[in-house]
Amino acid sequence: MAIDLLLAGDNALVIALAVRALPKRQRRIAMLLGAWFAVLIRIAVTFLAAKLLQVEYVQFVGGVFVVWIAVKVLKDAKSQERESTSPGDMWRAIGSIMVADLTMSTDNILAVAGASKGNVWLIVFGLALSIPLVVSSSTFLAHIMDRYPLTMYAGVAILGRVAGEMMLGDPFMRRLLHPSDILRYGAELALMAAIIVTGRWLSRR
Repeated sequence: MAIDLLLAGDNALVIALAVRALPKRQRRIAMLLGAWFAVLIRIAVTFLAAKLLQVEYVQFVGGVFVVWIAVKVLKDAKSQERESTSPGDMWRAIGSIMVADLTMSTDNILAVAGASKGNVWLIVFGLALSIPLVVSSSTFLAHIMDRYPLTMYAGVAILGRVAGEMMLGDPFMRRLLHPSDILRYGAELALMAAIIVTGRWLSRR
């Protein structure tokens, strides 16, 4: 339970940003379905999580996907909330939640698997517990961003830091660059700034 509470923040933020453009009713449905599907996938790959971390390009591609979500949120920032959307919009949001959650959740999976000491029922319990935590946190964050739109920039900046950490943590990038702490911090700051600038530019267009 403590592990889920500590590690659910990034996932809640990416879900809140992924569904922000949906009407409130479809937003709740997308959050619930996306979180459930994501947890089912997590359970399926829990025992492969350690190996997943060593597969080249997995974390890098996941980081690129998180950047895409952050830029898209800023691009759509000026659009008004719609009363209804097509089913395709909602399923695209659910797909975004599933992919982003899976690529960002390796630390959650490994921590839960380690704490459970191999007990499959404790693993399922730990991962399933993340559903109400992440959904309630995502709902709260989405409400805050609706009420105070400037907080959205803080959200996408945090996603930029998360994406930079994922990309530089990929085995291929570690082998290629051997990134120091200074390089990591610099790359994360540059990515945060690039996301905000690009998103603002696309929003104006």
